[in-house]
Formats: sequence, C-alpha cells, structure tokens
Amino acid sequence: MKTAGIHHIAIICSDYERSKRFYVEVLGFSIIEETFRAQRNSYKLDLRVGENQQIELFSFANPPKRINNPEACGLRHLAFEVEDIEQTVVELKSKGVEVENIRIDEMTNKRFTFFKDPDNLPLEIYEG
Repeated sequence: MKTAGIHHIAIICSDYERSKRFYVEVLGFSIIEETFRAQRNSYKLDLRVGENQQIELFSFANPPKRINNPEACGLRHLAFEVEDIEQTVVELKSKGVEVENIRIDEMTNKRFTFFKDPDNLPLEIYEG
C-alpha cells in the first residue's frame, strides 16, 4: 500500500468540553473547524497538528467502553491518505484484507473506506 502519510486521527471523548480544553489550551492545537451535528447530538472538532496532520475530536452521548465498536470512547481509527483509493482497495484485497465499500465523506465529499488490523483496530484509507 502506497501512502502519502497520516491524514487524521479520530478520537471519541467522554467529556467534550474537558477534552477540547486539553487539546486546545494544554497541547496548543489550533481549531480548524467545530461542527455540531444535530442529528447525532454530537460535536466534531477538527484540530491542526503540525502543518499537515489533524485530530478529529468527537463527542457522543454515553459512549461505551471500547470493545470492538468504532463509536466507543478512545481512539476511533487511524486514517492513511492515499492518492488512488480504488487501486489501494484492489491491492489490499489482493493480500487477503477485507475492505468495506468505498463511501463519500458527507462533510468533505472525499472518498474513504475502512479495514481492520489483526487486533480489529479500524484503519481508514482516505483519498487525498
């Protein structure tokens, strides 16, 4: 798989305001965009990390402890930026990796999909 780097790291927090203060005020990450998603009663906070990386901080009401759910508290997934998502999916499948169907990010209109590592950590490929 040929990647261009890490696009973003998504984290689901248990206390949105506390986590927002920590990442912005304590760690010094700048806010790119803060979005309230009414249909999910959830915030999505995009934070700039360095010049090219981001953290997406999500809030969900009463997130469960991580068992295997991608909407659980803690690290949500790691995303790798790729130039050609279809070629990457073909390559992964040729190596025996199960890959979900390609979807469109409703906020950016970019294509993405998920697969899992051997420990079921959700990994994303995101077309740059």
